[in-house]
Amino acid sequence: MTHIDNGVPATSLTGVEWVKSHHSNPSGNCVEMALLPDGDVAVRNSRHPEGPALVYTGAEVRAFLAGVRDGDFDRMIG
Repeated sequence: MTHIDNGVPATSLTGVEWVKSHHSNPSGNCVEMALLPDGDVAVRNSRHPEGPALVYTGAEVRAFLAGVRDGDFDRMIG
């Protein structure tokens, strides 16, 4: 298994499909995600597609998404 450090240039993650939320807007306020071959998930800012990209395990992303669905992070935005 290849170890990927966080903050890697997104351009180094070749052969992946970056997915943007349909809630994004023309101002570029969006996060994009890509499933990596080993099951990890890369996250990048759509305004800076060349990087950096943060890489998380599938379990970390599932836990984060469950927290979003449960409203755990609602206080983070005004």
